[in-house]
Amino acid sequence: MAYSVIERGALNSIDYRVYIKDQNGPISPLHDIPLFADANKKIYNMVVEVPRWTNAKMEITMKETLNPIKQDVKKGKPRFVANCFPHHGYIWNYGALPQTWENPEHLDDGTGCKGDNDPIDVVEIGYRIAKRGEILQVKILGTLALIDEGETDWKLIAIDVNDPIADQLNDVTDIEKHFPGLLKASVEWFKIYKIPDGKPENQFAFNGDAKPAAFAQNIIDEVHKFWKLLVNKEVDAKGISCVNTTIEGSPFRITNGDATEIVNKTPPLAQPLPTDALVGKWHYVHLK
Repeated sequence: MAYSVIERGALNSIDYRVYIKDQNGPISPLHDIPLFADANKKIYNMVVEVPRWTNAKMEITMKETLNPIKQDVKKGKPRFVANCFPHHGYIWNYGALPQTWENPEHLDDGTGCKGDNDPIDVVEIGYRIAKRGEILQVKILGTLALIDEGETDWKLIAIDVNDPIADQLNDVTDIEKHFPGLLKASVEWFKIYKIPDGKPENQFAFNGDAKPAAFAQNIIDEVHKFWKLLVNKEVDAKGISCVNTTIEGSPFRITNGDATEIVNKTPPLAQPLPTDALVGKWHYVHLK
């Protein structure tokens, strides 16, 4: 399946949106892109929200129709993640798996915390910098269990199947072998990235150790089941938009024409707005 993006509004503004479309028109990246690119080989689709080395906090928005990617807002302005020395922006391609939902009513046995009400997050560690809104086919290598402000926030670790060394990575033990220092840096990044905003250091379950691929795939199966409940109206969505164009039997399904009309009503693509120089500031964070 070929996907492309429709940009609307002005980059670096609160109006900026990235809609995803297939050959039939606009779709929801949360609901209409299949979880699996190849179920037999356990290859997953990943929606890229934040390309590596950038720090605009972009995410699939849960409450807007068709769930476009937009920039998080803080105090009425677009949010940028702090550059915590020696890291610059996000240190991997960052995004989410479609057709997943971390249920905020589900208490996870391993972490002791409930879900964060979002699709499950993915960090993709291949060599190529992806594009915002790009759909990658990835292999899951393992997962970190971030506890973010008291919520379970799984961070799956994956590699693009088209990466030149993808065949050599199959589990977390392969990451240190081929990418020495990356797991340690990833844990540090997630621990400290909110500290410049005045928030406490984030914590991890399992002592910050990455769990293996088989464990991660069980988590994916679980959050995929939660998503099915959501899109079939078997649980209260509590404001999450479940509008889709492809899910058979879903009470939220709309036509391709309706989806096009929704996008056309948003502000047209405009020139990017300038960003404050402080976006590039390096913060020197002391861990306790």
